[in-house]
Amino acid sequence: MQQVLIVIHLIVVLGLVGVILLQRSEGGALGGLSGGGGVSGFLTGRGQANALTRTTAILGATFFVTSMILAILAGVHREPKSILDSAPGASQSAPAAPSGSGGVLDQLRQLEQGSGTPAPAQPK
Repeated sequence: MQQVLIVIHLIVVLGLVGVILLQRSEGGALGGLSGGGGVSGFLTGRGQANALTRTTAILGATFFVTSMILAILAGVHREPKSILDSAPGASQSAPAAPSGSGGVLDQLRQLEQGSGTPAPAQPK
């Protein structure tokens, strides 16, 4: 279902970009290419502006709705996590000081090999 909504969302985005580019603006844009010759056109003058404005509003609302639905669907299966719960040394109140014989990487290797917790560092 999410893939279908993404495809619909992309189609709406492309339509929205196209409709916005077709609108007549002070800068010219692509709206000037739609014709300016007689009154015999299907959508002329005010009718064209109203149709493009209405289409833009509909596509904008559809874009907003599909964005909200996709955001909700993305968060449905997500489990809340805490970085404090997932940290390997969450029960320790202070970080372990590096030992003089190897440093942090040696301590991590000792933890992976199952030798327990590394010994506290001896002051120099």
